[in-house]
Amino acid sequence: MDNDTTVFLKPVLPHVFKAIKNVDIDTLMKCSPDEIRPIIPCLVRMALISPLDVTRYCTEAKKDILTLLSGIDLVNFIVSLLSIEFHTLEVDLKKEQQMRQKNGSQCTESFLIQKIVIGIANDFERSDSARRVRLVLSEILQMQAQLIEYNQNKNTNVECTIKPSELFDNDVYLEEITDVICISLAELPNLLNICDVVEVLLHVNKGPIIISWVVANMPDTLQEVAESLVVNAERGEEGGIRAKTLATLCDACPYIAAAVRSKAAAVSRLPSLIINLTLTHHQDDLVSFMSGLLLGSDQTTRAWFATFLRNSHKRGKGDGHTSLTKLRLELLNRLKEATAGVNASALLRLYCALRGIAGIKFQDDEVAGLLRLVTQKPPPTPAGVRFVSLSLCMILACPSLMAAPEHEKRAIEWVQWLVKEEAYFESNSGVTASFGEMLLLIAIHFHSGQLTAVGELVCATLGMRVPVRPNGLARIKQAFTQEIFTEQVVTAHAVKVPVTANLNSNIAGYLPVHCIHQLLKSRAFSKHKVPIKNWIYSQICNCTAPLHPVMPALVEVYVNSILVINNKGTNEYVNKPITEEEIRKVFRNSIFGANFDIQNKPFNPMEVDNGEASIEIDINKPTLASQLLLIYYLLLYEDVRLSNTATLIANGRKVKSYSSAFLSELPIKYLLHQAQKDQMSYGCLFSPLLRLLATHFPQLSLVDDWMDDQVFGDTCRHQVDVNLSEAAINEAFQSIEENPYKTGKILKAMLNKNPTDIWPFAEVFVKYFKSVLGDQVPRHIQELYREVWLRLNTVLPRCLWIMTINALLDINGNVKNVTITQENVLVDPLQVLRCDIRVFRCGPILKIILRILEASLAASRSQLSRHLLDKPLLEKSGQLNSDSEREELKNALVAAQESAALQILLEACLETSEDENKPELMWSLREVRSIICSFLHQVFISEPSLAKLVHFQGYPRELLSVTVQGIPSMHICLDFIPELLSQASLEKQIFAVDLVSHLSIQYALPKAMSIARLCINTLSTLLSVLPSDLRLELFQPILKSLVRICTAFPSLLEDITSLLLQLGRICESQASLGHCWNDTNILGEGAYVASDVQPKTKVLIAEVLCRDIKLTMSEIIQKALLNDKIY
Repeated sequence: MDNDTTVFLKPVLPHVFKAIKNVDIDTLMKCSPDEIRPIIPCLVRMALISPLDVTRYCTEAKKDILTLLSGIDLVNFIVSLLSIEFHTLEVDLKKEQQMRQKNGSQCTESFLIQKIVIGIANDFERSDSARRVRLVLSEILQMQAQLIEYNQNKNTNVECTIKPSELFDNDVYLEEITDVICISLAELPNLLNICDVVEVLLHVNKGPIIISWVVANMPDTLQEVAESLVVNAERGEEGGIRAKTLATLCDACPYIAAAVRSKAAAVSRLPSLIINLTLTHHQDDLVSFMSGLLLGSDQTTRAWFATFLRNSHKRGKGDGHTSLTKLRLELLNRLKEATAGVNASALLRLYCALRGIAGIKFQDDEVAGLLRLVTQKPPPTPAGVRFVSLSLCMILACPSLMAAPEHEKRAIEWVQWLVKEEAYFESNSGVTASFGEMLLLIAIHFHSGQLTAVGELVCATLGMRVPVRPNGLARIKQAFTQEIFTEQVVTAHAVKVPVTANLNSNIAGYLPVHCIHQLLKSRAFSKHKVPIKNWIYSQICNCTAPLHPVMPALVEVYVNSILVINNKGTNEYVNKPITEEEIRKVFRNSIFGANFDIQNKPFNPMEVDNGEASIEIDINKPTLASQLLLIYYLLLYEDVRLSNTATLIANGRKVKSYSSAFLSELPIKYLLHQAQKDQMSYGCLFSPLLRLLATHFPQLSLVDDWMDDQVFGDTCRHQVDVNLSEAAINEAFQSIEENPYKTGKILKAMLNKNPTDIWPFAEVFVKYFKSVLGDQVPRHIQELYREVWLRLNTVLPRCLWIMTINALLDINGNVKNVTITQENVLVDPLQVLRCDIRVFRCGPILKIILRILEASLAASRSQLSRHLLDKPLLEKSGQLNSDSEREELKNALVAAQESAALQILLEACLETSEDENKPELMWSLREVRSIICSFLHQVFISEPSLAKLVHFQGYPRELLSVTVQGIPSMHICLDFIPELLSQASLEKQIFAVDLVSHLSIQYALPKAMSIARLCINTLSTLLSVLPSDLRLELFQPILKSLVRICTAFPSLLEDITSLLLQLGRICESQASLGHCWNDTNILGEGAYVASDVQPKTKVLIAEVLCRDIKLTMSEIIQKALLNDKIY
């Protein structure tokens, strides 16, 4: 029978399948009868069925097919199959399918065939063509029903099996059965689905070959059938008959192998098939495809394939193990022939993935092949550098490569060769990042015992997450630390490595900066007294955008290595800080060069380092990245120094401190704004810089400034073509009152430029501040002047503030050449308000002064806090015994300064006699009040305690109507008015009642009403306890306040009326006594006031108060009782 099998069901040959698929008649004519045997059903149908195409070519082709089929006896059988009554068969088949759907495989009746008595195989042999078709279809439907039941119950305890088919078990009938299936599928497409039939045929004898024959007769269904076979596979199905079927189809049609493989990988099915198809049909991309499965971006696919490989390796049998063995054999053959290069690098990564991710243990021949490959010495090219890096990481990731002593010796000799050849590779390979840095980093991590960091470095280089076990690194660690790189060699070598030119985040790989960072972190330079300052300074100067992420971390560990003392020993060597002159050198060549003119900066002998000589670096045009890193270094240095001052002093260490004057020269704000605009390039530095700025320079992180910066980043609205020069600016401002148009044109031209372009004219521009205050200067010019000033404020704000303060300084005529400095303002921020009095009636310029005042107060606060940190309390002697006392004194000084500033501003809101005489000044006064109230509102919101302090100090009561209406946050005063009322001073009590009355009108709230009631009760109490002279002094000023309270809260009318009646009776009684009572002894002439009615006569205060009480009552009745407008 085996010999017969070789005759029956021969596989479909690829050229036959291609010919039938493409209807290539010429190729088919050249085929032998045995070769075309599988596709005879298709050819017979093509020859007999009338085509839609009636062209001459089609007619000739049909003749050729008939010629091809002539002489083949089997054709008669196919013709007889096509001659049966398919309509009747279709009806019966449909009934059979419905019955099977209802009753399943247990159904005993059949619409297709009568009862079989002699066995289905014998029946098939004796039957005619029509019955044969019915027998085959009946058997397929029966097996299909069993298959459905099996799939439904496979996850339950119900036992279901697919019984073998007697009909299909006879090999001799298989070809005829296959012909029947092909004709049935072709003639009954509505009832028979080829994918369903194929699923059934998987469970019959010679299923894969039968399926390939069926598909060959319907070649257009190949893709559909292949995808169906893949998708319907079980998740745990590694290979089996389904994989064999797909392999058979791919043998018949090789081009579909790639699509089948991709589909299987996409749905995570049939892993052994994927390997076999790759080995058979796609050996060219074997390494890349297998690497893609294990290292691709799809987490699910990676996990699925790695699990399959691991399980197949452990199991040692089955389809999975067989395919894995074939794969390893092929890879081993490639390994033996591989030479260092791109392909070898890919092969190494695949072997790393097989070991690290799939957990496959290498065999001896694989270990030997890998060690031979990784210890090769490649040519000095980028590909060579990449190969060597991967080889080094493979040795670290796979300790089994060094298990044998001779292997270990060979690997260590190779690493030693790398150390010697590193400079040669770096200079010739054309890559900035060489494996020399990686060698250094590995040695550094080994010395500091950071084996996890070694693992992370290995994983990052390999591009995969593989387990690097510390116990597996023990021998290589010993080799690195004792034989290859001692720590002293590491530090000495690292500092000699040239800095990376134009370092930025686009440069991949391991760089010198990684090594220096790690060595600084482990304090290796300090331990071996290796100076590193010049290297770090050089690298900072060689940075460009986008900023490399290691640079901020490098600056941080460098600063810590200078200032933070290691607990193990206080006498350790410390690194030197970057000098002010070196920092100036960078900024001198920037757009701020004029600010760092070397003639203006006397040489400071204290700046010479006693250990490391300065280096000359050619900085023609420093990059923004370099400037930002130096600013970050300075701010971080001062931050860490102040945090550790007490420790440093206690240990007797004197460290460098960068002066406030030097820090004020730096364009910190401008640079930070540039970083904010390009956070893609400087994102890693912007946040820590902003934190340090807000902490140490709050004056540079004002909200208004940031908002202005955003506005000025937009396009300019003025387009004026004017040539700017100092002479033109001087000329324009000298004729500001006579020809303001010329001044406006210059100012618009300045607005049209970038802030950095107009900064050189800042000094001459600010010089004319007082000119802008003139009576005849148009408001438009003042507004333009302010806009230009705000633009300049984005560049070097602190320099601009000092220039502005000096330009507006209002000094006595006797004193000449007084100049305010940065230090003066830090000590006394109220210097800002020593300005020309006209500022307080010029809204645009007042806004500038308030901006400077806000910044100066913030700077003073910060300076006092810095002073406390700079001068820690080491010995508790004298008046101060604790830091809390110093903190309280500092807070008291800050509160005094800020409240004084607010009092000066409130005083500026008072109406003067000059305001009354000039109507335009009244309008200016209204604007100034609005600006100042807005400023006070911001202050009160940020520091509510200041609101309390200012109101406890008190201010002119005529301003209460202005402040309560103009400052939205005045309602917070309701919280502390009871405390203010309880003060012993009559003046404060009067102020409190007046304040409550205005707040009641503005905020008619339940809380305001309860406070107002408290005021009435307090006044009633005071009325009964105060002596007569103080009683008159208290109640005279508050009568108007009582009217306002009644207007706001009519429900208090009764209490206030009662109070006024009582007060009125007392005053009447006192007035009736006249001059003879004790008023004279207490008040003397003060008991009298000039009469309003009769000139040159005096009346008693009590009489005047009586009259005022009556007027007050009349006013209350008018405004509160008879007021028809309740809301």
